[in-house]
Amino acid sequence: MQLTFQIEYHTQWGEAVGLQFGNLTDAPLMFHTDDGRLWQVTTQMTLPDDGAPLLYRYGIWRDGQCVRREECTLPHSLTADALQGESAVQLDHWFDARRVAGVAIPVFSLRSEGSYGVGDFGDLRAMVQWAASVGMSAVQILPINDTTIEHTWRDSYPYNAISIYAFHPQYIDLRQLPALRDEVAAARFEQRRLELNALPQIDYVAMIQAKMAYLQALFEQEGEATMQSPDYQAFARRSQQWLLPYAMFSVLRDRYDTADFNRWPECSVYQAELVEALSHEADYAPQVRFYSYLQFILHQQLLRVSNYARAEGVILKGDIPIGISRTSVEAWVEPYYFNMQGSTGAPPDAFSVNGQNWGFPTYNWDYMLQDGLQWWLRRFRHMATYFSAYRIDHILGFFRIWEIPVTSVHGLLGQFSPALPMSAAEIESYGLPFQEEFMTQPFINDELLELRFGPLRRYVGAEAEGESPAYDGKDPVQYVRDTFLQHLHDDIWTMRDYFDTQQSIQLFFSGKVKPRNTEMRDALYTLISDVLFVRDHRDPTLYHPRIAAQQDYVYTRLQPWEQQAFDRLYEHYYWHRHNHFWYEQAMRRLPRLVESTQMIVCGEDLGMVPECVPWVMEQLHILSLEVQRMPKSPAEQFGHPDRYPVLSVCTTGSHDTETLRQWWTLDPVATQHYWHDLLQCEGDAPAEATPQVCERIVTDHLASPSLLCILPLQDWLAIDGQLRHPDVDAERINIPANPRHYWRYRMHLTIEQLARATHFGQHLSELIAHCGR
Repeated sequence: MQLTFQIEYHTQWGEAVGLQFGNLTDAPLMFHTDDGRLWQVTTQMTLPDDGAPLLYRYGIWRDGQCVRREECTLPHSLTADALQGESAVQLDHWFDARRVAGVAIPVFSLRSEGSYGVGDFGDLRAMVQWAASVGMSAVQILPINDTTIEHTWRDSYPYNAISIYAFHPQYIDLRQLPALRDEVAAARFEQRRLELNALPQIDYVAMIQAKMAYLQALFEQEGEATMQSPDYQAFARRSQQWLLPYAMFSVLRDRYDTADFNRWPECSVYQAELVEALSHEADYAPQVRFYSYLQFILHQQLLRVSNYARAEGVILKGDIPIGISRTSVEAWVEPYYFNMQGSTGAPPDAFSVNGQNWGFPTYNWDYMLQDGLQWWLRRFRHMATYFSAYRIDHILGFFRIWEIPVTSVHGLLGQFSPALPMSAAEIESYGLPFQEEFMTQPFINDELLELRFGPLRRYVGAEAEGESPAYDGKDPVQYVRDTFLQHLHDDIWTMRDYFDTQQSIQLFFSGKVKPRNTEMRDALYTLISDVLFVRDHRDPTLYHPRIAAQQDYVYTRLQPWEQQAFDRLYEHYYWHRHNHFWYEQAMRRLPRLVESTQMIVCGEDLGMVPECVPWVMEQLHILSLEVQRMPKSPAEQFGHPDRYPVLSVCTTGSHDTETLRQWWTLDPVATQHYWHDLLQCEGDAPAEATPQVCERIVTDHLASPSLLCILPLQDWLAIDGQLRHPDVDAERINIPANPRHYWRYRMHLTIEQLARATHFGQHLSELIAHCGR
């Protein structure tokens, strides 16, 4: 159709108005004006055929360069339903960035009267509706990709996806689908739904088994007709790059009872022609079509939520995880994009003193840059179909990633990649004599063994009736010597060859869950990480100072002057050496990705943040994340919301932290400082965070300069004494230090109950408006 865009804008001399669709690096559609006020352009437009809106932003150009653009707002959008006839005129207004309030809640945590034991996309629409009704303009969720690997509760972890495109079937809203014609089966499924939805937390296995059984029955009833529809055919064409590989991967995972494609007797190495042929064979075709059908339903339902949110002026904010699973479609189909010998994680921080090992392979950035970052561009553009903003999980990974050997369990033996390792000569230039064996091999002596394993003597002789004696009846220190160590000389020991990695220790203790065993296992892990330097993964003649080495025993064996030399080296290496190097890495990767869509870009920039990170984020207008109890300045105990940058998202916490009420009781000394220094209150802090205290903290965040103030739903509810959860410890979503955490939190109220709490909604509206959001 012929479409005329019009906008009123007073430009300066030499400037012109233009707009850009989709990719912000594409050439703009330039406007003209007759009066210097009303700008317009007429063009032929073809709107998307899947109901997705046409998204665009306005900008101002001078001498062929964009000098300013609508940023940090929802983009303009058009849908086919809004345009009728052969021609139309679209009159727009320039969108200026405005401060908004929002709510953060995982989709799985939503609860409605009609959901099936887990939140779904229907519930997400209801949450958007509630947020808009109380004056909020943003809803933030966690990743929603399919994580089905083991068919156990471990699949509840939303950051370990098997596909960067496919959504998790658990999010299908069954209420939007045709009813089952088998009335007996329908009644049985409804009874199961009521049971699961009444649970205080998600029973992941029971929920997904019941829901998938329902969807299988519905597919047998409706699937063929649906897949013959023009809408499905259009979806399949647009999704052909990923849909069949995902569906076949899912079928093979189910058939061979493992997502580890290396163990499949067929198709362990991806071959497109073979996968295409197998997908038509009778043994595979029905389930391939089933998984494809589910993705079409998920696409339709999420797109409806997305279109509704845009119509209501609500920013739907998604989450892009930094990693992919080792047993994922992408690792199977495109292994050349990844380094399978490394494992991603994070150095020690407030979440975990041993660092974090996420287990994901690291990226082969050299290869990705060679093909123009196509893998990332496809991923971001797919997200843009549904979301108006996104959070880059661990944006520090675009500067450098914490790469851990696959033989490690903890993160302490990792190193940044890419990085600038040190030679022995450079180490010595700091005044530290380099002793290769002493500094790069675990230092183990009798004193250390007594320190680590002496406390385990309390288990000797304490066995319950029928149990085998602890440590084979030996003293625990002697048991460690006999079982895991080899004597070198004097009181010096080394790990036996077959116990010289944390992974081998983990395997030895597999299934041994009694405290006497887990404590010994963890102590053995510390022996292996007790080094001052780790060898570079690529050049073993170069070295990296081991992160947090000052906290370990080997550091105490240095002379005071050696410790001072090590500290100088350490400080320079981790905080100064790489700033310009990592800046260059990020600027090779991020600019094209940021400009590839219309979405607002937010970065999770917490943890060990190099000085160059804010340089890049400010330059690219990426919103930072500000968490008050995790200040960016090491000189501060708490952040000050009134000093936050405008280009930021401020929040009281995240899915990885305690809720506001939990945090209040965690450290009474810190709470007292907060009460006195931040809240400016006299006397003793209350033992619990009262609704009044929580409201004061929420108001301080709403009043901040941050463009987005997005708070966890639990912390919004904390300001109301009637609506807050009666059990403060039941609201925690994740514990990062526990890699086997069960993600099962659900809100204790239904969204319908929340909507009926009109007094609360009115109070929120007044708070948000009073703070200028």
